[in-house]
Amino acid sequence: MAKPPYQQIADEIRNRIATGDLGPGARVPSARQITARWGVAIATATKALAILQHEGLVKVVPGVGTVVGGVPPRPVPEPSGGGLSRELIVATAIGLADAEGMSSLSMRRIATELDVATMSLYRYIRSKDELILHMIDAAFGEHPLPVKPDGWRAQLETAARLMWALFRRHRWLAPVMSLTRPQISPNALAHTDWVLTSLDGLGLSLEEVVQTHVVLFSYVRGLATALETEAEAERDTGLTNDEWMQSQEATITAMARAVPHSSVLRLMMESELDMGLDSLLEFGLTRLLDGLAVLIAQRQAAARGRAPRRTGTAGRA
Repeated sequence: MAKPPYQQIADEIRNRIATGDLGPGARVPSARQITARWGVAIATATKALAILQHEGLVKVVPGVGTVVGGVPPRPVPEPSGGGLSRELIVATAIGLADAEGMSSLSMRRIATELDVATMSLYRYIRSKDELILHMIDAAFGEHPLPVKPDGWRAQLETAARLMWALFRRHRWLAPVMSLTRPQISPNALAHTDWVLTSLDGLGLSLEEVVQTHVVLFSYVRGLATALETEAEAERDTGLTNDEWMQSQEATITAMARAVPHSSVLRLMMESELDMGLDSLLEFGLTRLLDGLAVLIAQRQAAARGRAPRRTGTAGRA
């Protein structure tokens, strides 16, 4: 049986990377170039690139495009004893979600990928909700937690960036994680414990420690929910976010003429605003931890029986 066009395209680009024809950092054909060369739809081209990105062979660099990443492919477990296993089903589901988004994921689709009957999957996983729980656990367990740096602030920065990197690798992950009804999994709990123990001995109450974790998680997860939407837009249009913004320049210019007093449009026209999600993450993380530092100082000062010393001129007559 002939492979689907997107797999044939991915195979050819993968072979060029393996033979050194495309070295680390080299640009790979864009979705539009693939469309022109192979005569396929944009959706097919973006699907081929998404497979290579999931395998770690290519990555998207803002302002540059898709380039060879030089990262080894993500291993997929072999079926134990020549048959199905829960690990294989979960790995297949993660691969599909990474490449095509959660909207394309179903037990029927996984069965098709594995060339088995749909009902055979339910011997290992009882429902899609259970499948998602195993996917979350597998994603959080991909890399061991690092040795903690010194100081609570550095530890929380590390935890936030670890979560952000995880959500970037698996753009479906943030939207499926619930804040009000958290999914309990061993590997996700290990991340939670890592954060909670970073706040030991700082004078915070147990409630404040837990709330700090929830607020930090909510902040990172909230930003990360935009990653899946952006990935879908990139698959649909074949344009990166930077390329799409460049395509809107004429519209923004025309709108600025029509609404000359708009502060937002003036800023967009006159300055180099960095509104990338990575930049927003760092800005908000710094502000969040600045506020937490004030709370910790207040609690520690109260424990010593005195109010925290104020700095600057605030409050002077």
